[in-house]
Amino acid sequence: MPRPNLYDAQFEYDDTDPQGYRAGMARVGRDAGGEELSVKLFEIPPGESLCPYHYEYVEEWLLVLDGELQLRLPSGEERVERGAVVCFPAGPEGAHKLTNRGDAAARIVMFSSAQEPAVAVYPDSDKIGVWPGNDDDKLMVRRADGQVGYYDGES
Repeated sequence: MPRPNLYDAQFEYDDTDPQGYRAGMARVGRDAGGEELSVKLFEIPPGESLCPYHYEYVEEWLLVLDGELQLRLPSGEERVERGAVVCFPAGPEGAHKLTNRGDAAARIVMFSSAQEPAVAVYPDSDKIGVWPGNDDDKLMVRRADGQVGYYDGES
């Protein structure tokens, strides 16, 4: 049984991430053989954020292993530091964004259910993302683009 180490993990950085959102990720849950939970380890360099402000329709958890972060919530901003554990409830009340305003990289673990499809809502940009489990069908849309009827385009 594989046993990834949170302090020895190799992070993958996505070259397409824009400035301000460049964080490294290691899929430690998958690497450990897990299927029921999505467990990801992140390294957030100084001046970077993990994701835009968002909420999901599953409960998400944060564990800060090293460093300190600015946490934006619907109620305002607060600082979280090494050892902090935060639960983000499903839905709008669980909206959050993590930003490293410190001088050193922060290392965190985020975990939630691994259920798919996964849906995230981005209030600042009025977008909704859907990840059904395959890249061909993933979708990111703005609510302003409108909805189509259930039978629209059907014959």
